[in-house]
Amino acid sequence: MNKPLTEHIKPGAPPIDLAAYERTGGYEALRQALASMEPGGVTSMVEESKLRGRGGAGFSTGMKWSFVPMGDQAPRQKYFVCNADEMEPGTFKDRFLMEHNPHQLIEGMILGAYAIQAPTGYIFLRAEYHASQTALARAIEEAREAGFLGRNILGSGFDHDIHLHTSAGRYICGEETALLNALEGRRAIPRAKPPFPPVVGLWGKPTIVNNVETLYNIAPIIRHGADWFNQLGLTGESGTKLYGVSGRVNRPGLWELPLGTPLREIIEEHAGGMRDGYRFRGVIPGGASTDFLVEEHLDLAMDFASVQKAGSRLGTGTMIVLDDRTCPVGMVLNLERFFARESCGWCTPCRDGLPWVEKILDDVERGGGREDDLDLLAQQAKHLGPGRTFCAFAPGAVEPLQSALKYFEEDFRRHFNGNGCPYRSESAASGTRQVPPGNGHRI
Repeated sequence: MNKPLTEHIKPGAPPIDLAAYERTGGYEALRQALASMEPGGVTSMVEESKLRGRGGAGFSTGMKWSFVPMGDQAPRQKYFVCNADEMEPGTFKDRFLMEHNPHQLIEGMILGAYAIQAPTGYIFLRAEYHASQTALARAIEEAREAGFLGRNILGSGFDHDIHLHTSAGRYICGEETALLNALEGRRAIPRAKPPFPPVVGLWGKPTIVNNVETLYNIAPIIRHGADWFNQLGLTGESGTKLYGVSGRVNRPGLWELPLGTPLREIIEEHAGGMRDGYRFRGVIPGGASTDFLVEEHLDLAMDFASVQKAGSRLGTGTMIVLDDRTCPVGMVLNLERFFARESCGWCTPCRDGLPWVEKILDDVERGGGREDDLDLLAQQAKHLGPGRTFCAFAPGAVEPLQSALKYFEEDFRRHFNGNGCPYRSESAASGTRQVPPGNGHRI
């Protein structure tokens, strides 16, 4: 199987340096584009490849690039930004790529910058990703020394340089306009849209913001063509996807598979199925801010359209598995506590609503809940839903809550006995204890 993202990565090995990257065809796509393609041709090829953003939203990458003003009347200063602020709970795919093959990200960024004619690029990196920072800083310096960054790249007349920026460390920085505010040195809060960043972005100039995994696909698409990329998917959606699984499975990890690989295959074959003594109950399919899928969905194709039709989102494609010995209420409480703390506080529903959701769930978990708390939680999930807050943070935050109320209502009701979480007492009786799911890497 073609693995354009990971075919040259060896887990446990040091990051691929410039010489090794070039031996595998690295920077050939850049040479090809600068020598024989117009900027618009690069955008057109990416659009024809049907590459969709891998950061969660799934928007057409080429179409996004096409919104940038071009031509003599367009602003000369433009920016190309990589969103490497990977803070979605349960998600670790971008870190794996950056730690092992940083040059593929740099080549993808230069190609994207050439497509929109942006002389300046930024990698906005999560603060805790120290190994990624070291690998990227070294790769950027190697690329500069080799003439792939700087002025007049490869004699083409195109100038571009990349700067590595370490985030101050807030989840909201993953929202592209909050990221731009943070990059400008301002408070990390979302901006009103429109105008959208491709027209008015960083310092008021046209700006593209793309996710790490998205950009790792650019060089392979330019090298091999849009048709090649279209044939990699299984269901009419293009390319491969990094799927991750954490939780009580036998082999938690990360795999590059064709987009549209069935959920059952990912969990049972690649992740090795559930550990002995545990039964599958559900899964959050795309990071913490997506709705639960349950046993009836195990044969679902893991692509954007199929997961959306099932009532959830593909998101980052990194799954958190819920087993039959972990309390769904406690799991959702843990997630909502995270989201309540990470709210930027800009709009009232999110700032005040999420802490209230956390408090209600905490009361339920401790044994102080009431039957009408189910109605209160459902009401809050509705009030924090799409179109009712300034950005998509709160709607994403309540997705696991609203789906838990749908699929695990009886588990909530089992808490309304004055004694709190029944799973806690069951664990104590059996001599076991609940532990949070673990993460791992496997290609």
